[in-house]
Amino acid sequence: MSDHPAIHVPESRAGMLKITEIFHSLQGETRQVGLPTVFIRLTGCPLRCVYCDSEYAFYGGAWMQFDDILNAVSQYATRHVCVTGGEPLAQKRCAELLRLLCDAGYSVSLETSGAMDIRLADERVSRVMDLKTPGSGEAGKNLWSNIAALTPHDQIKFVICSREDYEWARQQLSERKLAACCEVLFSPSWGQVDAAALAEWILQDRLPVRLQLQLHKLLWGDVPGK
Repeated sequence: MSDHPAIHVPESRAGMLKITEIFHSLQGETRQVGLPTVFIRLTGCPLRCVYCDSEYAFYGGAWMQFDDILNAVSQYATRHVCVTGGEPLAQKRCAELLRLLCDAGYSVSLETSGAMDIRLADERVSRVMDLKTPGSGEAGKNLWSNIAALTPHDQIKFVICSREDYEWARQQLSERKLAACCEVLFSPSWGQVDAAALAEWILQDRLPVRLQLQLHKLLWGDVPGK
């Protein structure tokens, strides 16, 4: 059992989620990179990845009704919404929020770890599943049964912390035939792996993956809420 369990929601908070922030920015990752997007960052996470850039979302936050969340999203006049964390699926009612956003006509993506059951998320959502590398410190939490639930609408992400992480990810890509499931992203861990070096490794090995850089960090640095 995880040392950091899913958030407990008291009955008095039915129909609510604990939210760290809702903000408007450019999507910095995935196939929607560069698109103006509203981000809904849920509070709480059962993992403690060594490279985490959203530790401030582990605790705190404020309870919000679904209607208030959707109203906040509507203020930004964009159809793209990303639900992130923390680990958003650590709050069971996240699944209901995802359904409501899809029903409202938004193009919805979910940033989730490979440690949670992605079948909880509406299949209309583009589920971006971060498979944890050994360098993350949380590779033992990967729920490998998630792979069977992936569709071409989804994406797999590996955050590469070292050459050893790259070789591990390359092995998973080959042995589990991940590129046949959906698009696969290799992203250099900020400040740990040189992006140009990772690009050369990908080209040398002719991997069927997309190199992903974090556009928001290139534009604004390592600033929360961007």
